[in-house]
Amino acid sequence: MRRRFSRPIVTAIDASKILGVRAGARSGHRFIGIWAVVVNGRVFARSWTLKDGGWYRTFLDDPLGTIEIGGRQVRIRAVRTRGTRIRDAVERAYAQKYATPGSRKFVRGFKSARRRETTIEFVPR
Repeated sequence: MRRRFSRPIVTAIDASKILGVRAGARSGHRFIGIWAVVVNGRVFARSWTLKDGGWYRTFLDDPLGTIEIGGRQVRIRAVRTRGTRIRDAVERAYAQKYATPGSRKFVRGFKSARRRETTIEFVPR
C-alpha cells in the first residue's frame, strides 16, 4: 500500500492555489510554484511544458524531491499516473479548483493528450 500524506498536509495543498516543489534529489533545482490538486486524498500535478530541465522531466529521471506547503518541507516521490479514470478525476479537480477566467485556458490545455500524459502523483517518502 502506498503511503499517504497526513490530513493537515492534504488540506493545506487543497486550499492553496500554488504548491512549492523542488524536483529531483540530485538536480540542484530550486523550489518553484506549480498547480496541484487533491483527488480522494491523493496529490496530483500536471506539467504545462515539457522542456528539458523542467520539474516534470527532472522527476522522470530522478523521482525524489520535496514539496513546500504551509511553511513546511515534505520529502516526496513522484509517480507517473497512467489510469484513465484517475486522469479524468484530476481534470475535474483542476477545473473546480482553478475556475477563474484567467485560469480557464490553462485548465482546458491540461485536457490535451500531451499534458494528460504528464499527470504525476506526489507521495510522501
